[in-house]
Amino acid sequence: MRRDIFQAIADPTRRAILVLIALQAMTPNAIAEHFDTTRQTVSKHLKILTECEVVKQEYRGREIYYQLEIDKIKEIDKWLQQFRRLLESRFEQLEQLLATIKKQKY
Repeated sequence: MRRDIFQAIADPTRRAILVLIALQAMTPNAIAEHFDTTRQTVSKHLKILTECEVVKQEYRGREIYYQLEIDKIKEIDKWLQQFRRLLESRFEQLEQLLATIKKQKY
């Protein structure tokens, strides 16, 4: 089953993991230290993030490091841009309405 990138960010723990590894690549043990869950639970989250291609694995000797896949994050941002434009447009309309109301009062 192919997962999509929005499944990756649907869970708060996975979003927190993404924030952690955005700064630097980390091992599963290092990531797990930041959560009050088992290492196995963190591994399941990492598996989903990997399947969604939001993180990638890099082997350094016997250790696996997880790092953010920036291009996939850009896909999320691109999708969100349509909503940003919509909200900005609505705020501009609200600003114009408030300016009109203010003019009518004075």
